[in-house]
Amino acid sequence: MIGSRSPERATTAAAGFAGLPVSGAANADAAGADLVIVAVPYDGHAELLAELAPKLAGRIVVDCVNRIGFDKQGPYAIPVPDGSSAQEAARILSDSTVIGAFHHVSSVLLDDPEVDRVELDVLVLGEDRSAVELVCELVTAIPGARGIYGGRLRNCGQIEALTANIIAINRRYKAHAGIRITDV
Repeated sequence: MIGSRSPERATTAAAGFAGLPVSGAANADAAGADLVIVAVPYDGHAELLAELAPKLAGRIVVDCVNRIGFDKQGPYAIPVPDGSSAQEAARILSDSTVIGAFHHVSSVLLDDPEVDRVELDVLVLGEDRSAVELVCELVTAIPGARGIYGGRLRNCGQIEALTANIIAINRRYKAHAGIRITDV
């Protein structure tokens, strides 16, 4: 289910997944799922989470938000007062299990119906081992992708900042590069 402030926009986005059981709904309705992925611009992150906190209580929330800026010199990480967007989410959603993941995955690749494999590793960070394992398993739904435990939530700041470097690499080489963790 895809959520949006505008249920109509969510329904339109869901229609783009022809052949898959995807529907669109208002954010509050989508927040009723057992596992919720938060993928919004940082500027609306805290406000959205505070609004949805009661609905997200008891749920696994995967936060993949990056606070990144862009200027003439390229992309750069902007510090988050809580240490990372995922840590901010954990503070706001104290009754939820927050996992950090998908920060450094190219949305262009994920959205491209012509791409049948996304050869990369997704670093999954969190405090709850069973929730981390569940998200690592979810990652394998993306052909070619692996979920790799990347440490506790306190390490999300480095992963979120790394995304600025990956964007710079992709711009320079006109690519959609990701990362692979070797020898695992």
